[in-house]
Amino acid sequence: MLALQIVLLLVGFVLLVKGADWFVDGSAGVAEKCKIPTLVIGLTVVAFGTSAPELAVSVTSAIKQSTDIAIGNVVGSNIVNVLLILGLSALLHTLPVQKSSLILDLPVLLLASALLVGLGVWGNSVTWWDGLILLAVFAVYMFILLRGARKEIKAAAALEKQVPAGQIEETEQKEEPKGKFARWYAAMKEKTWFLVVLVVIGLSMVVGGGTLLVDAAKYIATYFGVSERIIGLTVVAIGTSLPELVTSVIAAIKGETDIAVGNIIGSNIFNIFLVAGVSSLFYPLAFTSGNLVDACVALGAAVLLLVLSLFKGHKLGKISGGIMVASFIGYYVYLFLV
Repeated sequence: MLALQIVLLLVGFVLLVKGADWFVDGSAGVAEKCKIPTLVIGLTVVAFGTSAPELAVSVTSAIKQSTDIAIGNVVGSNIVNVLLILGLSALLHTLPVQKSSLILDLPVLLLASALLVGLGVWGNSVTWWDGLILLAVFAVYMFILLRGARKEIKAAAALEKQVPAGQIEETEQKEEPKGKFARWYAAMKEKTWFLVVLVVIGLSMVVGGGTLLVDAAKYIATYFGVSERIIGLTVVAIGTSLPELVTSVIAAIKGETDIAVGNIIGSNIFNIFLVAGVSSLFYPLAFTSGNLVDACVALGAAVLLLVLSLFKGHKLGKISGGIMVASFIGYYVYLFLV
């Protein structure tokens, strides 16, 4: 039975990751068909897609009243994203921190992390009312993002008019996909009906994968006598952060680091405001003393990221990466020894 649950856990991870990938492809394609600007798609559809695994797992956990997994998944994913993923990426390649991240995104992440700690301390749980507060702040943040995106779109359109037509065509040439399946997939993504199918199947895989993962994680935790909090902070948090981990590390290896930090920060903001906010609408997310420590660690990780980003020309280098990875290892040692 244990072996079956481990298999189901792995199947759940695969469904989550691949389902989110197909959901993003389909949603982005449909949005493009509707003439929605690429920048807006990136700020909404893609950002939501990368947080879909966390959302599915936490909402499912809340419905099943496994609130330790729900909270652990949110704060654990944020800790993994900053300390492990950005840390490893910075060790592989210097990561520039964009000005927009320093001005807007990082302060909002600090606000979100502090707000989660405050709400947890205030009533020892994040209730549906607290969830509405989180979602309201999230709506304001998205409004500011979209307003900024609109200005960038207008500026890009004005610049495009000044570029010769031949040069525009040259920059818009896409690389030919390699392999028969890749070429078939690229061709099919031009069809609207196929994009809709991708959205439906992708979303179904995310929801189904989240359900499998939560059920299997609860069984494994009970079998080994490990708390749901530890399972949520480790196995579930790392598993739902796999898309960010693979994307960021590969991008760092290839030297494509321009938006790596911004994507991680954006994902963490989504996790707190959207994932915790929506989950609390289904069932109050109880805050134990252990959960409070974990939320404080997530807040500390955000503070550490801000401090490190202010040095060396707003870039995260090997020293910064080493500090973050060492902090992550120290936190996990604490989890299993205390």
